[in-house]
Amino acid sequence: MPTYAYMRPPEPEVNYEVGDIVEVFCDHEKGGQRTRGWLKGIVVQVDNKMVAVQFRSNVFLTDGWMVPDHILWFRLTSADIRMPQAAKPKRQPLNMKEDEL
Repeated sequence: MPTYAYMRPPEPEVNYEVGDIVEVFCDHEKGGQRTRGWLKGIVVQVDNKMVAVQFRSNVFLTDGWMVPDHILWFRLTSADIRMPQAAKPKRQPLNMKEDEL
């Protein structure tokens, strides 16, 4: 592994590891339609600057080309990659009582 000259090594906010489930903001297929939004994927490679994420569905580059291996690369500090957000709890209707559920 190459060494780099810097006063203090950068400390990423999140340390990704191979096998982590992440969410990525990208162009992808949902319901047969191309859409832009958050998509879950799995980390398949990490180095000192980049992280590779593989998806089950088709993903696209920003210029429109589909990625044949379903893998996109992101900087470790990118705002377009994050750990999965917790699902929002379902709210019950205001007119229903607990015993009716």
